[in-house]
This record gives sequence, structure tokens and C-alpha cells, in this order.
Amino acid sequence: MQEDLSEEEFLRGYDITKYPRPSLTVDIVTFGVTGEAERNYRQDEKKTLSLLLIKRGGHPCRGKWALPGGFLNMDETLEECAFRELREETDLRPAALMPMGSFSQVDRDPRGRVISSSYISIVDEENVRALAGDDAAEAKWFTIDFSDADKNGWRKLTLRNAEEDITLHADLREERTQFGRSKYELREGGDLAFDHAKIIATAYGIIRKSGNDFETLFDFMPELFTLSGLQKVQETLLGTTVQAANFRRKVMPLVEETDKSTSGAGHRPAKLYRRKKM
Repeated sequence: MQEDLSEEEFLRGYDITKYPRPSLTVDIVTFGVTGEAERNYRQDEKKTLSLLLIKRGGHPCRGKWALPGGFLNMDETLEECAFRELREETDLRPAALMPMGSFSQVDRDPRGRVISSSYISIVDEENVRALAGDDAAEAKWFTIDFSDADKNGWRKLTLRNAEEDITLHADLREERTQFGRSKYELREGGDLAFDHAKIIATAYGIIRKSGNDFETLFDFMPELFTLSGLQKVQETLLGTTVQAANFRRKVMPLVEETDKSTSGAGHRPAKLYRRKKM
């Protein structure tokens, strides 16, 4: 009788293979904010939210674009796996990862029962530009557009890489919202691998709602930054204009001024700040 066994005896005789064991993967949705020069050279750069994708070299979904990620090893945590996969596939080393949930639809992977634990990573502009010049990485940055719903509830996710003239599409419909997060139905025939369009749409909603969280905003910035540059990042995430006076009132207690400033043709020198250590 099991009740008569000690825990040590129970574990010694336990057979873990009597239960199904699905495979576990991690997928990392990596966002960055890039600058695009305005026509008026006296203005700050226009900021654009971008997403990092890799091109799959093997089956399944060979040749399709996908999120960085891979299978969990037995001797690592999910977070360690996410850091490892991001480093191996893109050479990026983010300071932190934000857990965003699991994706476990039974038929999401043609290889079998595979569950994805997904994370959000944020990369500052310096790292975005460094990676964008590395053709060997098989990794590219894509701008994001997620349209409003049509009369049947479908929204079009469009990802573009202007340098290589690549455009990817996926159609999604919101199924329900729980705890402030949306879950999506994915129409077949999308341009992205697996169910990665659903993961991207979910992460996009999360990051849009993070526009008023300054700790998240700082993660998009290099170590030294201008206040106007930080404001542009917030406006990019929120998708709206922010009043400068209100922005500065909220951010000043969170930053400290340095003795450095920007320089460049057509621009007045602007003071550089850093995140205040709390």
C-alpha cells in the first residue's frame, strides 16, 4: 500500500513515464524602439516600435519568420533557456525578461505536443542598430501595425522590414479578455511560423499598456538619454502625443542629470540623463 511507504520509498519506486510528457519551448518577443530622422532636422527623431524575428533554416516551417526561441534543456530553468536561445540566435543579452504566459493549443506545433512559455524582452536603441547591421545573424527588425477590427472582428497584423522589402501578414480575432490580456484566434495561412502571430499580438497588447510604466520605458533607453528621447518612446508605446510639462513632472523624480550633453549638426546640445538608482 502506498500509504505505508515513506516518501523516500515512494520516490524510489515512482515511474515518471506513466504520464504523458509534452515538450516545453520558450519563445521571446523582443521589442526595440528605433529612430527615424524627421524632415525638420531641428526636431527629434521619430520613434518606431520594432519587433525582432529570425528566419527558420530547418523544418518545420522552413523559410518562415519566427520568434527567437527553442526547446528547454533538462538542466535549466525556463528563464535560463530564454536567455540562452536569445543569445545563440541573435547575440542579444537583455538585462531582464518579462514572463507573459503559456501557449498550449494542442495542435500548435506539427511535431507533436509542444507547449510554449513566452517572454517579452526589451532592447535599447543602441542594440537595435548594432543587430540590424549583422546579416549573418539571420535576424531582422520589423515594424508593427495591428489594424482595428473589421465588421467580423478580424484584425490584420502587418510586420515590415523596409531594408529587405519583406512584409508579413496574419489575421487574428480577439476571443476574450482575461485579467486585462487578450487571447486571439488565428486564421490559417499566415506568413509567420507556428502560432507566433498569436504570441506577438498578445505581447503587443501588453507592451502598449506599459507606456505609463517608467521602469519599462527606461528599459528601451541606453544608459544616457535625453528627456525628449524618453518622451518619444512613451508616445510610441501609447500611440498618442504626451504633453511635455506633464511628462517632465512625472519623470524628474526618477532620473538624475549628468554632466554630458548631445552634439550634432542642426541640434542644440541637450542634457543627458540616466535612470536614478532607487
